[in-house]
Amino acid sequence: MAKNEITKLAALLGLLLVVVAAVGLTRAQDQSPDSGLRSVSGSVLDKNEDPLPNAIVYLQNVRTLTVKTYISSEHGEYRFSGLDPNVDYEIHAEHDDMTSANHTISSFDNRKVINVTLKLDKQKKAKNK
Repeated sequence: MAKNEITKLAALLGLLLVVVAAVGLTRAQDQSPDSGLRSVSGSVLDKNEDPLPNAIVYLQNVRTLTVKTYISSEHGEYRFSGLDPNVDYEIHAEHDDMTSANHTISSFDNRKVINVTLKLDKQKKAKNK
């Protein structure tokens, strides 16, 4: 190989390393707590304040009305991540014929990690037939 070709190859490899490093850094920043996204997690409890497994937790985006669900773990825990900090959300849990109060997660709340305990203590309203 000529000296000129080796120089070009070295420059190309250097550029490739810079691009790979930049992509890796961007992905790491997107997943860090400083990425701007937030999460909500907590526990679902029954009326005796015992953890309630297999409860369905509903998280509704108030702007788009889309709903995400999560089935609570065997310890009654749930978690939603990757939430837009500029959107309000409403969250509640249901299990059998019981429901929790509806909680609002406000876009004015600047916490990155929000903890909400959902206590199932009221009867679900009957649906109109």
